[in-house]
Amino acid sequence: MAHIYQSHVIITKRFQHLESSRRFTTSLKPDSNRAQSLSHNGNRVSLAVVSNSQSTVEAAATSAAAIDVESDEKMKASEVEGFGDECLVNEYGWIVRRMEAKVDSEIKQVSEIQAEAFHEPSVIFNDTLFRFFKAEVLSGLLYRLRNSPPDRYACLVAYSITEASNLRPQFVGVVDVTVLRDEDVLRHLEGPVEYLYVSGIAVSNSFRRRKVATVLLKACEMISWRWGHEYLVLRAHEDDMGARTLYENAGYRTVSGDPSWVSWVGRRRRILMFKRTGHSN
Repeated sequence: MAHIYQSHVIITKRFQHLESSRRFTTSLKPDSNRAQSLSHNGNRVSLAVVSNSQSTVEAAATSAAAIDVESDEKMKASEVEGFGDECLVNEYGWIVRRMEAKVDSEIKQVSEIQAEAFHEPSVIFNDTLFRFFKAEVLSGLLYRLRNSPPDRYACLVAYSITEASNLRPQFVGVVDVTVLRDEDVLRHLEGPVEYLYVSGIAVSNSFRRRKVATVLLKACEMISWRWGHEYLVLRAHEDDMGARTLYENAGYRTVSGDPSWVSWVGRRRRILMFKRTGHSN
């Protein structure tokens, strides 16, 4: 699947600084080695790191509890202000809209779906590593929400049409879109100075192979059209034929890939794919 955007960890009153043993990336960064396709090698974290990260994990758990307490008040406020952006796509029984950046319960749901989708299980200390990773994903999401203009970054969420009237619908899939201008990517495109980068696409395990990812990709096209960008770009692992088939069926085509030496050092090669929508400023 597409990867997660590499983000800088921030310090807030509720979130402790996370000193991760491994950086996690998303197909989002102009270019780290998994910017990308969420690259998190949890199984390589040393035992010392597991020990030192315990306080961070506990802090993350406390923060999650705080989110639950605050979300009720914010949900009540949203009823007055108008809950949720307008629907971007409504197909196959799924609705996609923009995540409410000020509703903590939505932020928590998104981070949990992405963490479950991109975490690489470890033989030992898997539960602890997963909790640490989930806190890291949450912190990255908060950073992007707080530091990105509304017309440069959006997190899109999918849920069942049967929950359309529910103020707190259960999300089944998410995807990030970010406006970027990486020169290594632009040289493969014709004319644009920026493009819309698709990353962090994730679907809950029990809802996979039910067109959720297809609908999320269509919503990305809607954002591209509204923001006036002609190209959508993403990365996928070369050996992930399921993801590649999904993107190809959605109209993406491969334009380049990682050099062959990447596999020599134990990393999975990625390919760069794009789709031209015909919409531009």
